Amino acid sequence: MSSLDVQERARTLRRDRVPFIHARVVRAEKPTSARPGDEAVVLAGGSIEGFIGGTCAEATVRAQALALLDCGGTRLLRISPRVESERDVPADTVLAHNPCLSGGALEIFLEAVVPPPLVIVHGEGPVSAALFALGKSLDYDVGALLDAPSLAEASAVIVAAHGRDEEPAIRAALDAGVPYVGLVASPRRGTAVAAGLGLSDEERERLHTPAGLDIGAVSAEEVALSILAQIVALRPRPDGKVGRGSAEAADPHAGTAIDLVCKMTVAAVPVTLHLDHHGTRYWFCGSGCLRAFSADPTSYLTG
Repeated sequence: MSSLDVQERARTLRRDRVPFIHARVVRAEKPTSARPGDEAVVLAGGSIEGFIGGTCAEATVRAQALALLDCGGTRLLRISPRVESERDVPADTVLAHNPCLSGGALEIFLEAVVPPPLVIVHGEGPVSAALFALGKSLDYDVGALLDAPSLAEASAVIVAAHGRDEEPAIRAALDAGVPYVGLVASPRRGTAVAAGLGLSDEERERLHTPAGLDIGAVSAEEVALSILAQIVALRPRPDGKVGRGSAEAADPHAGTAIDLVCKMTVAAVPVTLHLDHHGTRYWFCGSGCLRAFSADPTSYLTG
């Protein structure tokens, strides 16, 4: 897959709201097979499309990329066949010792590309129009209820229909598990609508009426601001922050394992090479390590 193919693939993933990691080689020391400008996308399942080095380099990139996809942001990854000191590299660089590399170090820039929050607005009127305008200025993906590809993808549904078809829209959003459901209504009417829906305690916690923070909003634009501010305040935050350190310090939520042959950290996902031995699954950076383990498992399990 050429760089142009990777870029086209990245555009398709963005359009389809699929999260991925964009990986680009920015520095390569000979005799590595990768070259500056080589790039790939890494999907949530661990598959890599494009080229950023051989199988051992891919194993390290996969582990780091999946950790980054959990916490977002960017990361400069340095993969070296030598054990290097953190003092010799910039503070924002993550070091990975990879003894499988052919001899040269690689530096790869990783960027998490995560779809913007999908905010669905049901209803027409000044508040709806203001939500569309302000939401798009925040780089949110704002759409109407009937245009949404799937309610299950939505971060928030705001019902601003002024009494028209409110209950079905609220029920559909709650049934789809949307984290934030807001009803634009007076406190009295909002309470009456909620009471008529027969909500569980969990559903009542997700339904916010009157929608928005109490900031004394009067105009439609101010009401929209209060609602979007409440969505920002309540949205879930990533669990892990990945900062300076070695690859072994990657986010534990990413699902990693140690290759018992070369001691590399690899992603424990189906696309990573693995072997089941006496009921236990072992993961490997490449075919060489897998073959070495399968030839004499006891020496690596007891060593």
